[in-house]
Amino acid sequence: MKEIEMTKMVEEMDLRNLTPEVDMTDLVIATPDINRPALQLTGYYEHFANERVQIIGYVEFTYLQHLEEGERVRAFEEFVSRKIPCVIFTTKMIPGPEILELCNRYQVPAFAVDKSTSVFMAEIIRWLNVQLAPMISIHGVLVDVFGEGVLIMGESGIGKSEAALELIKRGHRLVSDDVVEISRVSDITLVGTAPDITRHFIELRGIGIIDVKTLFGVESVKDTQSIDLVIKLEEWDKEKEYDRLGLEEEYIEFLGNKVVCHSLPIRPGRNLAIIVETAAVNHRQKKMGYNAAQELYRRVQANLVKKREEK
Repeated sequence: MKEIEMTKMVEEMDLRNLTPEVDMTDLVIATPDINRPALQLTGYYEHFANERVQIIGYVEFTYLQHLEEGERVRAFEEFVSRKIPCVIFTTKMIPGPEILELCNRYQVPAFAVDKSTSVFMAEIIRWLNVQLAPMISIHGVLVDVFGEGVLIMGESGIGKSEAALELIKRGHRLVSDDVVEISRVSDITLVGTAPDITRHFIELRGIGIIDVKTLFGVESVKDTQSIDLVIKLEEWDKEKEYDRLGLEEEYIEFLGNKVVCHSLPIRPGRNLAIIVETAAVNHRQKKMGYNAAQELYRRVQANLVKKREEK
């Protein structure tokens, strides 16, 4: 199970630490879900997701403020004693000293943020989903081509890096060469990035390692990119039948998500960069509702109908 350090969440979400006495060195977040403990503060603890980040918004805060001090302390102590990872107060609300004393006693970090509850919840859920998304590493090259994330796969030495370099020279952006880390951030979205150690580097056989960012500038690289299309490079096999129309899409699966995949046979003289560019634009066109193969099929069918009528 993936985990993220709580100190990283504090830094990324710009949280103010209300309990600096609590040691956060070994504290981690293990789930992207959050919880607003309205029912818990009233005493209902069945099905309480205590492993989640707890967010106290305006409703929960004003409910606590309306309680008598003794009752407020009892309600919050029962809540904070259930081994929750942390509690975040939104909308510029700062709890009283009796609340912070309980957080310190039970070693539960308390934070404050100025943003409204709804805005902050949307931000932290999105960020945690990305950080804690299931991830795999695969051998390939990921390039941003006209805004489409194209993952180029194939056997070692077949020309993936050379194709990526030509695409970079044509104004596209490199995300990762050789190893691509793929995260499943939602049921329909896969995001690819490079390992820290190889970020912005390309290996070219016979030349060695080159730094794309240094050679071609910062506009030639990108840190993350959604994966929209996969192109598998393979040696030309004259015995194999290759798709020449594209009426039916082929897919490849990563972490349970399907991505459109094209098998591209390699022969001397084929310009891979132009073919990848064309595949990316064609894929975008299909997403916008136009399919050239279906249009050709429609024209052929219409022509056949016309000829029958003429007879």
